[in-house]
Amino acid sequence: VDHEHCSKERSASLDLLLRFQRLLVSKLYPGDCVGQVPNTYSPDLLGVGSLLKKYTTLLCTHIGDILPVATSIASASHRHFAEVSRVVDGDLTGILLPELVVSVVLLLSKNAGLMQEAGAIPLLAGLLEHLDRFNHLAPGKERDDNEDLAWPGIMGSFFTGQSCRNNEEVTLIRKADLENHNKDGGFWTVIDGKVYDIKDFQTQSLTGGSIL
Repeated sequence: VDHEHCSKERSASLDLLLRFQRLLVSKLYPGDCVGQVPNTYSPDLLGVGSLLKKYTTLLCTHIGDILPVATSIASASHRHFAEVSRVVDGDLTGILLPELVVSVVLLLSKNAGLMQEAGAIPLLAGLLEHLDRFNHLAPGKERDDNEDLAWPGIMGSFFTGQSCRNNEEVTLIRKADLENHNKDGGFWTVIDGKVYDIKDFQTQSLTGGSIL
């Protein structure tokens, strides 16, 4: 009974935090600022931004403490990883963090200046290393990575049951071919000896083509 009571109480607490998080995001979302001079923000709006930063700091501190422990336990076996993932999925990491990241990205696309003033993005970026270490323990991770990043021609042979390691199936691209393709408006890049077409990603990227 005590265990069930604690579980329900925790769920209520998470629900309250999620509501508070959504309230912060809604206050920062542009819509009530029609006619405001660009790059100038009201004290109330800056106050909400400061509150978002404090909230993100506390959340990231908690997750930063949890993930190394979770990674240590999950590294024991696939079974341990599955159990730890289930626990993490029901904690702040699995409930609050994904929605916060999406919300921050949305706010960044709508009002980059305000989000820079709020300073929440570097705090979230600090979790990437912890999340990466944990995700690298996932069963089938290497297979999924290969499927996501493989050359389309190689993927075609994979789905037809042929070996993707067959050299005859690999399209060889010379450096001159890549340079000519990019001069014509394409966007190929080389990572670890493989050529990737990131033209579509360029149009979706918030950073622009220079960083890519």
